[in-house]
Amino acid sequence: MHTDKPILVVDDEPHIRRVTELSMKPLGRRVLLASDGREALAIARRELPCIILLDHIMPNMDGKAALEELKNDPATRDIPVVILSARGQLVVGHYSGFEAATLFVAKPFSPTLLRQEIQRLIQPVLSA
Repeated sequence: MHTDKPILVVDDEPHIRRVTELSMKPLGRRVLLASDGREALAIARRELPCIILLDHIMPNMDGKAALEELKNDPATRDIPVVILSARGQLVVGHYSGFEAATLFVAKPFSPTLLRQEIQRLIQPVLSA
């Protein structure tokens, strides 16, 4: 049985979307997929996910622009956003423009550890 609010995974690389989707499935929520920031915004506004896993570098609208739009929209501003990035400087704290993100995860990531972090972040939602 799925809980109400889905998880949104945003990445332009199909294999990363798939690995992330499979690693989130055991959490018992629907997993929605988007391939760029514009698609992510449309889905986030429509579905109001419990958390968004957002790639940093994407075509059309990158993670920084999507994060800014999400946080400026009253409907989506309180949704936690996890930035997935192959850029090491983000993960070690040099994240100008990404201050509103809840967590940074370096690619490649451990699907198990990522799932544990997401579980930790959405657990208060489950117990509320």
